[in-house]
Amino acid sequence: MYRALRHGIVMVCGLALLTGCADDPYQKTKIGAALGAIVGAGAGAAIDSKNRGRGAAIGAAVGVLTGGGVGLYMDKQKKAIEEALSKELANHDVELRKLPDNSIEVDLKSEASFASGSTDVKPSFSTALSKLGGVVKQYDSTMVHVIGHTDSQGSDSFNKQLSERRALAVAGALTAAGVDSSRVRTEGRGEAQPETSNATATGRSENRRVEIYLKPVVEGKEQDALQTP
Repeated sequence: MYRALRHGIVMVCGLALLTGCADDPYQKTKIGAALGAIVGAGAGAAIDSKNRGRGAAIGAAVGVLTGGGVGLYMDKQKKAIEEALSKELANHDVELRKLPDNSIEVDLKSEASFASGSTDVKPSFSTALSKLGGVVKQYDSTMVHVIGHTDSQGSDSFNKQLSERRALAVAGALTAAGVDSSRVRTEGRGEAQPETSNATATGRSENRRVEIYLKPVVEGKEQDALQTP
């Protein structure tokens, strides 16, 4: 076992030497991840408690960003989403914004994504979610929080369950597009956080929505990415 471990470390060190001149701000993280995988395979019981905690909470499929590269990384991801969903953004079926903490918020409007009272994603919107998932899977240093909301029609318990099922439906579409499920968290908040008044049909339509938050996983602050927005 230790011979295999030594061979693995030598391979990673060689990789570091060969790629050290590459213009890649995440190179250190990638090499560190490779070394961690080898050490984990050869001596799993010896991994320190900090790494065990991170692995259990976030998962091996998630990368880690160094502080200085977070803003650029998230800007690139936002631009890629804008290009992939240009049609939906132009039609206002999707809204996209970058938040002060470098997270990206993607709002899916219910009129485009779900029929009233339904938890099935409209076929016409499945393509948009597939395109979004195709981008998000490439940026694996983010956690994905999917939060469902409803209007005030119906009981609190019904709306809570409806919002949870809608969040799960959207999350399922993203994972079907290739986003690793270990990166995804879902939550339903029912009618508790309306964006506007439920007194009109237009207001209720705006309150029926699903929000997706892409939160960067930053070295030393990994737990922040797990906090629901």
